Amino acid sequence: MNKTPMSRRKKWLFAGGILVLILAILVGAFFWYVSDYYRAEDVALEVMSQDSTIEVQNNLTILSPSYPTDTAMIFYPGAKVEAEAYLPLLDQIRQTGVTCILVHMPFHMAIFDANAAEEVIAQFPEYQHWYIAGHSMGGGMASKFASEHPDLMDGLILMGAYIYGDYPDENTLTIYGSLNQSVEDKIDYTENIVEIEGGNHAQFGNYGPQKGDLPATISAEEQQAQTVEAIEAFLAQRDN
Repeated sequence: MNKTPMSRRKKWLFAGGILVLILAILVGAFFWYVSDYYRAEDVALEVMSQDSTIEVQNNLTILSPSYPTDTAMIFYPGAKVEAEAYLPLLDQIRQTGVTCILVHMPFHMAIFDANAAEEVIAQFPEYQHWYIAGHSMGGGMASKFASEHPDLMDGLILMGAYIYGDYPDENTLTIYGSLNQSVEDKIDYTENIVEIEGGNHAQFGNYGPQKGDLPATISAEEQQAQTVEAIEAFLAQRDN
């Protein structure tokens, strides 16, 4: 017996209801996942509260040196890490004469705006030399951007990350903690690699222990100080 139009309509309404339910569950699961992220510690937030020269423009936090510079570094945070967690590190980098532009990513995930650097460069034409840096997934997305826009970047700086894409290792600085072996195992190049003895994955930022990360045997302050030293040496080498 042929089904009536009403029975077919009920069938499609039921199928549509199931689809809407599945989509609602997926959307809910996504927002639950991204809402569970690593918050910046007080020591990081204090950098912002104690320094009136730090600028905030939409999704950017800008840390400029106390004197003019023609060099800027765009920074992509690690996945599910509050961007402000990297302020202590960037505050030290700017003291070497580099403007640091911290990008606040959608849902704290650089994968959702890997090309953010392109708009940043267009927004600040006063800088002639551009570097892009990132931690963890942020480093991966920074590497992706650099490999796709090599004409825009003077160099790439990776922290707890490795080159992703086709970007020259001679133009890249790779920094990782000795306790972060998962990164070391993926490095298949030899130039400009700095291993911080006793450092781990998380301590490039100030957001506390990270799940699956080994405890560092040096402080976050020491790991970041060695990071800044390596970056300063790399940039000086690029200037020569």
